[in-house]
Amino acid sequence: MEGGPGGDAFGAIPFLVDSGVNRDRELIVMAQRGTLHSQPSLACPEIDRFDAEAVGLPHDAPSTGRLLVRAATECRDRLTADGIELSAYNTTENAADFADLRTALGVKHWNVYGYSYGTELALTYLRLHPQGIRSVAIDSVVPPQVVSLPWTWDSAREGIGAIFAACEAQPRCKERYPDLPRTLTEQVRRLEAHPLTLTVPPPGGGDPVKVVLDGGALVNLLVADGSAVPSVDVPAALDELAHGNPERLARARAAGATPSNGEIAHGLTQSVACAEWVPGFSEADLLKAGRRAFPGWPDTVLAQAPQLPFEHDVCRAWNVPDRTAVQRVATYSMVPALVVSGTFDAKTGASWGPYTARTLTRSTTVLIPGIGHFVVPQSPCAASVLTSFLDHPTAPDTACVAGLAPKPFTITPEPETA
Repeated sequence: MEGGPGGDAFGAIPFLVDSGVNRDRELIVMAQRGTLHSQPSLACPEIDRFDAEAVGLPHDAPSTGRLLVRAATECRDRLTADGIELSAYNTTENAADFADLRTALGVKHWNVYGYSYGTELALTYLRLHPQGIRSVAIDSVVPPQVVSLPWTWDSAREGIGAIFAACEAQPRCKERYPDLPRTLTEQVRRLEAHPLTLTVPPPGGGDPVKVVLDGGALVNLLVADGSAVPSVDVPAALDELAHGNPERLARARAAGATPSNGEIAHGLTQSVACAEWVPGFSEADLLKAGRRAFPGWPDTVLAQAPQLPFEHDVCRAWNVPDRTAVQRVATYSMVPALVVSGTFDAKTGASWGPYTARTLTRSTTVLIPGIGHFVVPQSPCAASVLTSFLDHPTAPDTACVAGLAPKPFTITPEPETA
């Protein structure tokens, strides 16, 4: 079960195969309703174009938010004009599709593996359709009962804080990059007050693009969890920025200038987020959570949820019914479960794994040090634990976890002083 919501499940197949999950068993992957290879697709080229342009705009500016809302409105109007009922694209219906798939394939029992939003989907599926589920493995956990916009700040604080604590625990890193929390706060405040505009080549090559680096953009590069700036490079990147060299971070931001071409079905993203994550918490609640997580940061940064900026405004335009009463529910189950989290995960904080496992009475919880979001493809140990779990769901071999530690951080030469 793919993450997102709205991610391309088929795009993850190489990672899953490389992790060995189908070495001794069949792997079944289904594109969720509304995603890239399903019909109809809820792709939003309007939002894809906005995302590509947004790297050259201030992340937190109201003018940027208005452009995002306009793109979302155009997508919504086009999809509904085509007769698509956006309220049908929710986690309950999504889970029912997988229950139907098992029946259609004639599979008596299967193991379920989901990551990120796919863990919320898997937990919902387990709660509503437990029949035929032999075991459930969830990786980078989104607990249905708590996921919300304020929750994103809790996860960001935990993941970023874990990176800083790991640097503190490595003598060379501690000596070279002292007091990273203060450095980050200073840079967020500085960039928010005085954004940088640069022209840089994207990481994959190609023509240089204009990027704007403000406080919100910096935070979102860190929360993007290794896909933008690898965790081992975070201390070095912040130190470079503090000494007047924003190139590494600017190039990471430039990566977003390449349109996704429908790989993310924003229609599913918004239909789930606006029905299940946003209701019940106000913009003031979001700001309060941000201030609690990162005191001293500017309110303009903290008012926008990491990875989901201006979401209250977008949801007013998207206009789907509130489903929190049926979706914001914990899953209680005796089906064997494996709960995997990475300590550097700033999208779905590692503590949410053990939190979710409390109501899964036959669960094994594994924390992998030094890994961010989507753990199994990044950690041979986690992959071996998953394989062992599929063979022995109530007694997987987790011995490899005990010897793990975060990789050494990148250490750059100290900048020359004038």
